[in-house]
This record gives sequence, structure tokens and C-alpha cells, in this order.
Amino acid sequence: MPRIQIELNPVTHITTDAIGKPGQRVFYLQGQMVDQVVTLLVEKIQVQNLAVGVDHFLNELDKHFENLTPASEDYIEDQMHIRPPVDPLFRVGELGLTYDTERDLACLIAHEILTDEKGEDEAGEVRFWCTRSQLKAMGAWGSEVVSRGRAICAQCGEPMEPEGHFCPKKNGHKH
Repeated sequence: MPRIQIELNPVTHITTDAIGKPGQRVFYLQGQMVDQVVTLLVEKIQVQNLAVGVDHFLNELDKHFENLTPASEDYIEDQMHIRPPVDPLFRVGELGLTYDTERDLACLIAHEILTDEKGEDEAGEVRFWCTRSQLKAMGAWGSEVVSRGRAICAQCGEPMEPEGHFCPKKNGHKH
């Protein structure tokens, strides 16, 4: 099977989002360049780590390139939701970030997860070129999406269902 390689350069829209009820949500990374929409499956922890990684990455850029105008994390929620079609190209195994100083564009690189059937030479890759502000807004929105999940049990640290939770720290009693 040929390797999927897509480069959206630059994106007109980039976001992470989730569809479904807390506890049953499916998370996505999506970028758009004019009429081309690329949607990828990601895990909740990847969205959470990406948001933290984006902040760290942009802070490092600010330290190394003092003349950069500050990136804005402002977004309009209605514009950050995933857009149809929601037909994921592949499941993401690894995410990376890079920066082009000449164009002042960041690039989010998504690598397909490796499986027994699909090795490194066959795994897909998508490059989402975006402004630093687009990247920062995506990270801020990703943090917001993750925070809208299930409440976390203060006793054991596990997610709780709306109807309650059998907590191992409470000997399995529901609270």
C-alpha cells in the first residue's frame, strides 16, 4: 500500500475536537486548506499533551526569536468545532512540531500509528503548516475540550461516570 503524505501549506483552519458524550468521546485533529479537509483520529491524552507541548514550543520560540510578535490564543468556539467530513484518514501515533523562521510558520506533523500490518515505510504523515496564533488557539481549545470530560475522583484519580463511581480507595463503595 502506498504511503500517505499530505501537506496542508498553509492551513486555513486547524483544530482538535471531540464528538460524543464524556466517557464515550472520540477525539480528532483536523486541518483545512481551502477545500481540502484532513481529519485524523487522536487519543484524549494526545490532545492534552499537544496543548502543553504547543505552549512550551511557542515559549521556546519567543526566547530564541525576540522580534516575534506574540501569538494569540484567542478563538471563537463555534469556529473551533470539527467540520464535516468526519472521515479520519488514519489514527495518529506520534505528533511533532517544527518552525520555519523565514515564513514565520509552525508545522504540526502527524505520523500514523505503526501496526503489525503497517510499518514505518508505509505509515502516513500529514503536515499542517499554520501561524503561531492558529497553533496557540488550537492548543487552548484542546485544553478546553479535554476539561469538558468526566469529573476525576479525588480519592483514586480515575474518571467518574455521572451516575457514580466504584472507587478502589473506598473499598469499591459507590460515591
